[in-house]
Amino acid sequence: MATVLEMQSVTDDSHIRGAVSEEEWQVRVDLAAAYRLVAMYGWDDLIFTHLSARVPGPEHHFLINPYDMMFDEITASSLVKIDVDGNPVLPTAHPVNPAGFTIHSALHMNCEDAHAVMHLHTPSGQAVSAMAEGLMDHTQTAMVAKGDLAYHEYEGIATDLEERERLVEDMGNCHSMILRNHGTLTIGKTVAECFLRLYFLERACDAQVRMLAAGRDGLHNPPQGTPEKVKNQTPEDGMAPIANKLAWPALLRKLDRIDPSFRN
Repeated sequence: MATVLEMQSVTDDSHIRGAVSEEEWQVRVDLAAAYRLVAMYGWDDLIFTHLSARVPGPEHHFLINPYDMMFDEITASSLVKIDVDGNPVLPTAHPVNPAGFTIHSALHMNCEDAHAVMHLHTPSGQAVSAMAEGLMDHTQTAMVAKGDLAYHEYEGIATDLEERERLVEDMGNCHSMILRNHGTLTIGKTVAECFLRLYFLERACDAQVRMLAAGRDGLHNPPQGTPEKVKNQTPEDGMAPIANKLAWPALLRKLDRIDPSFRN
């Protein structure tokens, strides 16, 4: 595979809207919104890191960011549709980051719940990924995230396709992951669920970095059994209604007030 997956050149992305189904277009709008939200929260890393979503249908095609665009300029039409081998499904002028293809294709292909996959390199996420203890359960948000959290050892920049098998194995039945010495990752049945998990995980990492900046002396440990209680209070299927019916519509309204061009 080339260093950058070169796509067939076209003049613009205006043809996309009429070339896809209504179901795919809705996924495109949601994923473009997620990119804008990542930029809004300051979680982006120039043109790097990736959010992806599976296209409805049996082909296992998925959408990923154009490698030559900042997150705050991504639109529904500019997202690149590729197959599980990294080949473009629709003509596009945009390249795709091969590391994004490696990580995201592994999960889309092998995890039933991975209709959406989001991966970040935030300073707080990277900091926690480099801590030996990983995510600590000293805050409520961390307890929520930690109950569904896996870890994957760092193997270098993710261009080795053989890493996909180990990534899937480490994810297991979890929906959130800390990539050691690298960053954070979440999956979900919808873009909304995936984003809300990412929000909780990033929020927990940020709180941990701030907490430890004040020193370890004097940290208050939660009462014994409380983290387990919180885990039971936040079951996996409890994420769906909160994300899809409450948080996500509110986030879309916020984006529409700021800049609705993500829908183009």
